[in-house]
Amino acid sequence: MRRNRTGAGILLALGALFAGGLAGAGPAHAASPTDTADGASAALRTVSQAEQRTSRTFWTADRMRRATPLDLRLTPKAAKTLRAPGHSGHAATVVPGSAPAAFPQTGGSWTGGGAVVPTSGRVFFTLQGRTASCSGNAVTSANASTVITAGHCVKYQGSWHTNWVFVPAYDNGNAPYGQWTATTTLTTPQWEASEDINHDIGAAVVAPLNGRKLTSVVGAQGIQFNGGYNKQMYAFGYPAASPYDGTKLIYCSGNSSRDFLFSQDHSLACDMTGGSSGGPWFTAFDEATGTGLQVSVNSFGYTFLPNRMFGPYFGDVAKALYDKAQAS
Repeated sequence: MRRNRTGAGILLALGALFAGGLAGAGPAHAASPTDTADGASAALRTVSQAEQRTSRTFWTADRMRRATPLDLRLTPKAAKTLRAPGHSGHAATVVPGSAPAAFPQTGGSWTGGGAVVPTSGRVFFTLQGRTASCSGNAVTSANASTVITAGHCVKYQGSWHTNWVFVPAYDNGNAPYGQWTATTTLTTPQWEASEDINHDIGAAVVAPLNGRKLTSVVGAQGIQFNGGYNKQMYAFGYPAASPYDGTKLIYCSGNSSRDFLFSQDHSLACDMTGGSSGGPWFTAFDEATGTGLQVSVNSFGYTFLPNRMFGPYFGDVAKALYDKAQAS
């Protein structure tokens, strides 16, 4: 999932990934969360029928367990290139309401049950010849087949991932709701062009399984755009880098703020590690039912600011991506 990222001179570290190697990525830059999509709703990849057939049998329980968690960490040098305009340097104060039972939490197993268990899942794919993992979430959509994740969980360093599948309610190598193979993967034009961390958002449209569409099987979470900052948030994911092992749905909760450092992202105290990238952030989350409105995804962290997660603002660019995905 999450934590450091590179771009523009940013050292995108595949964290615990691939023997810890660092790789150079394309330039990243700061952009306003209210930027429009500039006429481009999404960059996408159509998955061939042949690849879909391969993906359906590729992900054995052993391969899923051994997949390397994708982790993005932003170095101090890279962060200097991302100073966003209009920042005051101070995070806004959040006035919490009545504290829910599972709030706040900086990282723990979700035991509350509810809809979030089947709508959340692990994402598996092949990246540069290696197996890797992220997280994702099924959302309400016109095609009943849309998964929201992070941009780097569908495309990274100029290459689209292959063998992409979504495994709802993943359970230590088991897929209780099946493996859902992507027919199309999408990301924002800004992530596709320059890996702009402010728009690290991805989506996938998955094929029916056994004659049924995804959200008719696992349900769906609502999604919200341009909802503002400084909210009570719940973040979910399947971190697989130490101290986590990818076997459980983990969550963080707390009062979020706007990143007062270098990006336009939401910020939340959270110790989730690699593999949680792409997991959903919810506002208006009901612990009793496990439902909420998705407003972000786990994206990155700063190397110099441990135990803090950042997620992109869902504005007009994110809405354009979502609209393209649900129409596919």
